[in-house]
Amino acid sequence: GLRSGKLGEQCEAVVRFPRLFQKYPFPILINSAFLKLADVFRVGNNFLRLCVLKVTQQSEKHLEKILNVDEFVKRVFSVIHSNDPVARAITLRMLGSMASIIPERKNAHHSIRQSLDSHDNVEVEAAIFAAANFSAQSKDFAGGICNKISEMIQGLATPVDLKLKLIPILQHMHHDASLASSSRQLLQQLVTSYPSTKMVIVTLHTFTLLAASSLVDIPKQIQLLLQYLKIDPRKAVKRLAIQDLKLLASKTPHTWSRENIQALCESALHTPYDSLKLGMLSVLSTLSGTIAIKQYFSSAPGTAATTVRSFDLVKLAQECCYHNNRGIAAHGVRILTNISASCQEKDLLPLEQDAVFGLEALLVLCSLDDSPGAQATLKITLTCMVKLVKCRPHLSQSVVESLLTQLHSAQDAARILMCHCLAAIAMQLPVLADGMLGDLMDLYKLIGRSATDKKQELLVSLATVIFVSSQKALSSEIKTVIKQQLENSSNGWTAYRIARQASRMGNHDMARELYQSLLTQVASEHFYFWLNSLKEFSHAEQCLTGLQEDNYSSALSCIAEALKSYHKGIASLTAASTPLNPLSFQCGFVKLRIDLLQAFSQLICTCNSLKTSPPPAIATTIAMTSGNDLQRCGRISNQACMKHSMEEFRNLATRYGDLYQSSFDADSATLRNVELQQQSCLLISHAIEALILDPESASFQEYSSNGTALVESEYERRMMSVFNHVLEEVESLNRKYAPVSYLASNTCLCNAVIALLKVPLSFQRYFFQKLQSTSIKLALSPSPRNPAEPIAVQNNQQLTLKVEGVVQHGSKPGLFRKIQSVCLNVSSVLQGKSGQDYKIPIDNMTNEMEQRVEPHNDYFSTQFLLNFMILGTHNITVESSVIDSNGIVWKTGPKTTIFVKSLEDPYSQQVRLQQQQGQPPSQQQQQRTAYSRF
Repeated sequence: GLRSGKLGEQCEAVVRFPRLFQKYPFPILINSAFLKLADVFRVGNNFLRLCVLKVTQQSEKHLEKILNVDEFVKRVFSVIHSNDPVARAITLRMLGSMASIIPERKNAHHSIRQSLDSHDNVEVEAAIFAAANFSAQSKDFAGGICNKISEMIQGLATPVDLKLKLIPILQHMHHDASLASSSRQLLQQLVTSYPSTKMVIVTLHTFTLLAASSLVDIPKQIQLLLQYLKIDPRKAVKRLAIQDLKLLASKTPHTWSRENIQALCESALHTPYDSLKLGMLSVLSTLSGTIAIKQYFSSAPGTAATTVRSFDLVKLAQECCYHNNRGIAAHGVRILTNISASCQEKDLLPLEQDAVFGLEALLVLCSLDDSPGAQATLKITLTCMVKLVKCRPHLSQSVVESLLTQLHSAQDAARILMCHCLAAIAMQLPVLADGMLGDLMDLYKLIGRSATDKKQELLVSLATVIFVSSQKALSSEIKTVIKQQLENSSNGWTAYRIARQASRMGNHDMARELYQSLLTQVASEHFYFWLNSLKEFSHAEQCLTGLQEDNYSSALSCIAEALKSYHKGIASLTAASTPLNPLSFQCGFVKLRIDLLQAFSQLICTCNSLKTSPPPAIATTIAMTSGNDLQRCGRISNQACMKHSMEEFRNLATRYGDLYQSSFDADSATLRNVELQQQSCLLISHAIEALILDPESASFQEYSSNGTALVESEYERRMMSVFNHVLEEVESLNRKYAPVSYLASNTCLCNAVIALLKVPLSFQRYFFQKLQSTSIKLALSPSPRNPAEPIAVQNNQQLTLKVEGVVQHGSKPGLFRKIQSVCLNVSSVLQGKSGQDYKIPIDNMTNEMEQRVEPHNDYFSTQFLLNFMILGTHNITVESSVIDSNGIVWKTGPKTTIFVKSLEDPYSQQVRLQQQQGQPPSQQQQQRTAYSRF
């Protein structure tokens, strides 16, 4: 390792440090490691120093965990006094890489200033790198170095290539308005004084970055860039202006005025170069999806309102829709689509038709081409189609028909994308009628028997569209075609993916058969148990499809059969879990489904028993005289079965809420599914309360508002339909027949249960696949060597508990939601007392504390001060939960426990023993007692 005498082994040890930091990202290790690296940097040769520099740059987010910053900097900084300019250059780069933890170190500032005057080019470049990093972090350094940089840039002795490297430092001069203003004036002088292409490009780009950071001069900068775009004849400068305009369009679209967009449209209309037109259209398409488009179309005061088609932006988009350059055409249709989606208050019928025709033309053009460029354009086209259909549903039929028509002649890669588009549209709107299934099935049969990846992907995509389009159960003919095609040309993975899609769309019969066929094709017993559990769950849900209204005995037998399969499935699912993949969400979701089915079964049984032993004829009179509405239910109310059933459904709703809160990494469709299950539980509990237990106080307001939300899937659409139907039934019964007869209320409840169970359950993506992975790792100090061993604390002292944590991500951090802050909750429970009971204030008996900390570079740290006045063993629990950027709390865990043993302090023990023996305390002890009060 580092102690080896061989240079190669030392270098190998140094470059392995970043991996070590990822594995153990806590300060105690990182501090020691960086001090070791600083020693290597101090005594090693330049190659070793370069390796340490690279490690430091790769581990930038761990730098703030260095505890002994002074010692670390001292060891590194000693090399700055070397006679070797290369060693000094590496040290400057090292200091620049550490600028985030030492922004105000004056010795580092002084060294950078000195090195800028060096005669060695390597050292000067390193000083420029360090100056840029320190300017970004330190206001004082930026203010002090600004004049120095200005002199060097304007000095005649400074070479041009060095000036080009110095100018970008000015982008960091945004700490206050005066500094930004002086930097802007300098850049303005440079643009006019040095008209060469390279200087103009570097200066303009620095200008843009400075404006974007300071936020003051963005409108001026947009005007300047548009001016260069219009007047400067050089293509390179125009390209740079377009690139910077796109940056400002994406970052601050609200600062674009109508005149700015108009000037850009005029430039795009008049330019003869396709490459420049493409760039300008990309800026306009970015703006068209933001608030800037509404500002553009709002009529100027004092002028008559004009038609939408008369605007230059619309003329440009219509002209470009059929351009022979695919990229230009794609931006044209995107602009038209965004205008149609954004400006819905205007009469845009002609514009919608233009957008549809342009999209169809691009679809035909790109679906026949297999090149990467054509596929990228096709993705843009299909995304626009989905967006257009979402905001203009009346266009859906023509868009879907054009997609189905083009599917037959398209290339395989294009077919896959088109199938995804069809599925996305059909999920939002039920536009794929049964008549269209024939086309899809014909195409499914036509797919060749080759086992290429594209063919396998196409099989899955087409099957998904078929599942979405067949709203009811799949016909036996469709099942046969799909299975035959899978037997002929697919591998096991393709069959599994199709089965997974069938489970998501509620086609459980098809899914069960596919899972059954895959059971013998897996190599691991964990995979076998996983597939077996999925097969059992699909079989259980298939049992519930035979439910019929008003046939309650068969409903009970169907639920019993489903529960039998579910219990088999949960046993397999538990066997499939491993320590690395505990399947906690899956197990929680299925257990709740089992309990829900049991609650439904119990409710139907309760209603049936009420029919066999109805309340007496005078039950209503008894209820009115006694003032207890439950008496209307007769004997049932005495047993409180209905009340128990209502509480059970409310308890299930709470548990579904807990499952929702623990699923931080789940996609929105999965969370919506859990929410629908929770709402179904609340609906039944509400129906029981409204019909039987407490009709007068039951309210319908909170339940009826959910239907206004945008429906994202067929499953949600059907569930919402059932919710609304049940609420209407309950409300109409309450209005017509108050008080409601036991027979009508029982029928309504049982039919509500059957209606909910007849909607096939959707197993959403998170049940099968985890796209985002987020976990928190906690470290407590002090911590015992043995977890079962308690930490000793005297009862007259307080324990400082330090909690450190690291947020660990998977391959796609922040895909669905990001962590804003971490909430740490510390509580202590007395497990066993030792010694006598003392009269101690209640505040001192328990510890309940909560703190919120914001992670920085995925690391957080905080401290708690805990009291342990009562002697004995205390159990301390530290639980973490996260708060996302919307302020929603997610109970992600983990929960860590340590034990503390509270011991009596020696002096109190001595006094107590003397009191027990009847001896008065000595004079010296009395003095000590008096002093101990202060």
